[in-house]
Amino acid sequence: MRKRSVGAWGVAIVCFIVLMIVTPAIPQSQEYHNFADQRKFLGIPNALNVVSNFPFLVIGLIGLVLCHHGNYFKLSLQGELWGWTCFYIGVAAVAFGSAYYHLKPNDARLVWDRLPMTVAFTSIIGIFIIERIDERKGTVSLIPLILAGVVSIMYWRFFDDLRPYAAVQFIPCLAIPLMAILLPPMYTHSTYWLWAAGFYLLAKIEEAADKPIYNWTYHVVSGHTVKHLCAAMVPVFLTLMLAKRDIETNRISLFQSWRISWSKTKENGAAVDSLTCTYSGVAVEESH
Repeated sequence: MRKRSVGAWGVAIVCFIVLMIVTPAIPQSQEYHNFADQRKFLGIPNALNVVSNFPFLVIGLIGLVLCHHGNYFKLSLQGELWGWTCFYIGVAAVAFGSAYYHLKPNDARLVWDRLPMTVAFTSIIGIFIIERIDERKGTVSLIPLILAGVVSIMYWRFFDDLRPYAAVQFIPCLAIPLMAILLPPMYTHSTYWLWAAGFYLLAKIEEAADKPIYNWTYHVVSGHTVKHLCAAMVPVFLTLMLAKRDIETNRISLFQSWRISWSKTKENGAAVDSLTCTYSGVAVEESH
């Protein structure tokens, strides 16, 4: 088992090295800092992009309290507690890092915006490994995953190359929904993972449409401000999941449960069609 884990990490490192060799560097565009809504309110520059980070602080603190106060979330594994603690620390820190960045957007401040987000992303991967693959592997991988995220940001800052950071963002976006669908869950309410992934995808679309949304709303709100609010829904849904879930007694993946539901729906539909045909035949006979 240990050899397989080392082998998996080795394959991942080799794939990353090959990717870095065959792809060109991706520098940070300075246009990124030119957000649509730059209005000042109450002396706060870029006010809506700054204050829209407040929900991250609220949900991050709520999550931390519920993780550690009377084990409200019923976390049964030590690795889970560490993983969710890192996640909620990252979420709460987003409020400070992102607000600090949006007060005066530039590359130096962008580090503090991206750092807590990366801690949250990488913690989620470790949590998924704990829940759906192996507790020990997931617990051991938490620190290396978080360090990999931090190194990706440092690499971008010193070498002006976003490729490692892009990989840290892209891999969870792809892996989490796939793992949520294909791997048997330890707990109930797994669909909340998909809701969270959906809101994150929506947030990325809104981020890309910053200026168009600002124009469509007649300069009421920009895409980046709405992006902050949608992204904050990710920890909201995950917190609701933690509060509602129980140990899953029938451990089948969402994909398997969807297949079973679809088969039952088809069987019920066939039974209804058969019954309808029977009644129609009887009605025809009675009419004669």
